[in-house]
Amino acid sequence: MTSETAPVHATTSAAESPSATTEETNAGVARATGVVALGNITSRVLGLAREIVLTNLFGASRAVDAFNVAIIVPRAIYDLLIGGHVNSALVPVLSEVAVREGRKALWELVSILCTLVTIILAVMVLLLYIFAPQVVRLVSSGFDPVTLGLAEAQLRLTAPALIFMGLFAVLSGTLYALKEFTWPAFAVTVFNGSVVIIGLTLAPALRLVPNIAPNGMLELLYTRPDSGIIAVTLGWLVGSIAQMLLQLPGMKGARVRPRFNWRHPAVRRVAALYAPVMFSLIIDALVIRTFSYNLASKTGEGSIGYMNWATTLIQFPQGLVATAISIAILPTLARQSAQIVTEGERPFKDTLGLGLRLAITLILPAAVGLYVMAQPIVALLFQHGAFKAADTLITAQALRLYLIGLPFAAVDLLLIYAFYARQDTLTPALVGIFSLMVYMATAVLLFPRFGLFSLMIADSLKHVVHALTSFVLLMRRLKGMGGQHLTATLLKTGLAAGVMGLVAWVLIPQAMRWIGNRTLTQEALLVGVVGGASMLVYVGLALLLRVGELRWMGGLLWRKLRG
Repeated sequence: MTSETAPVHATTSAAESPSATTEETNAGVARATGVVALGNITSRVLGLAREIVLTNLFGASRAVDAFNVAIIVPRAIYDLLIGGHVNSALVPVLSEVAVREGRKALWELVSILCTLVTIILAVMVLLLYIFAPQVVRLVSSGFDPVTLGLAEAQLRLTAPALIFMGLFAVLSGTLYALKEFTWPAFAVTVFNGSVVIIGLTLAPALRLVPNIAPNGMLELLYTRPDSGIIAVTLGWLVGSIAQMLLQLPGMKGARVRPRFNWRHPAVRRVAALYAPVMFSLIIDALVIRTFSYNLASKTGEGSIGYMNWATTLIQFPQGLVATAISIAILPTLARQSAQIVTEGERPFKDTLGLGLRLAITLILPAAVGLYVMAQPIVALLFQHGAFKAADTLITAQALRLYLIGLPFAAVDLLLIYAFYARQDTLTPALVGIFSLMVYMATAVLLFPRFGLFSLMIADSLKHVVHALTSFVLLMRRLKGMGGQHLTATLLKTGLAAGVMGLVAWVLIPQAMRWIGNRTLTQEALLVGVVGGASMLVYVGLALLLRVGELRWMGGLLWRKLRG
């Protein structure tokens, strides 16, 4: 096996060995995955920096809760009206137009989509500005009047970002269809960087304010005014503009101009593919998110912040592994799906199988390691400034409960993309609605006993149900995976990850005694030493167990480094 050949198990016969075309396809998927993963690494790092800025400046406060409400509303509308297009309808349709009709037809379609998106979202921005008080109260009825007022002011500032986020979605979807991954991959990096820079630059300084302590004594506290969160909100708006502008260099040579033609055949195909997705997103955005935030807001101040900080850490491995692989294989899967009549199902299964094995190999150790080291990692990243030790404990517990569903969510994303590549958006939408019903029922049943944590338990169960249901339905559609050795990869990787987690669990208390964890340097050293040792254990065991995907990725990396 050469360093650029996809993993082939010893049981594969010569007749079943990958062809040169398959090798080139897999190598192309690996390169695209690397680009997207690199972009995700930088974006997640800056995303963590964004949350660290929030925790240090404002802690688990009502200002942060108000900020989270102000950004969740436009983000939910974006996901509802635009965001799903890139994954479900936009990329397959644009890819088809580019291949069959040429660039001129592609630019005409992109022009129409940009025009329609701008008009629709401009109307939504106006409605959000007018009805900001009603929208905020719908999302967070448990907030006090001061927090509600602060959220309303921020919502009016974040609402215009919808237009730029929509244009970014269309432009990045176009670049993905053209197999240009670099500019979209680093868009979120620019977005998060803008939030960090503007937040740090414009946030007001600490000031002394009087406060009545629990014992009735008057004390002076260093704090920032809640209104200072507006600086971070402004950074969010600027970031949405910056990530849209970043796509323009990749559109070199494009002839995009305002054009209104909603009757265009390709627009109709996009709409038809997206209709089932939109229906499930309506439930998610208008029902599930409202439901979740309302429950969380009833569990005390800072609850929404705990959810978001835990989610930020979950998104790091999810974006690095599942999102990167899924985005990289979608154009290839879409092309192979269109060629099934002439080439059969094997190329589609090979590409999907490669993606699933890579996801399993990478996401299991990430989930186990993050679970065991949740508290030291949260303390290292967030426990500074206004963020206290009690906040660390709650965030770490929320993180652990979210992590139970992470491996299922990672695999599920690839399964959903496989349906999308075959231009089937109805099946994932129906499965999604079913899993959301499971989420709501579980959260309601567990809320009296577990409070805030019932939402994390319900979320993990939702991912388990969605992934297993999607897998069964897709395997029936494909009539099996044709010997992709998914079970063997799962068992070997699970064993290596389990031993790695046990080693980390034993090392943490020892390392705390040797190194300490009272200063930022000691916390960083603790996480670095335990994390590094655990990673070496996993890699060693995976190689010993002959996990082919790890060897293949190592071979690709080594060849790349050698030039």
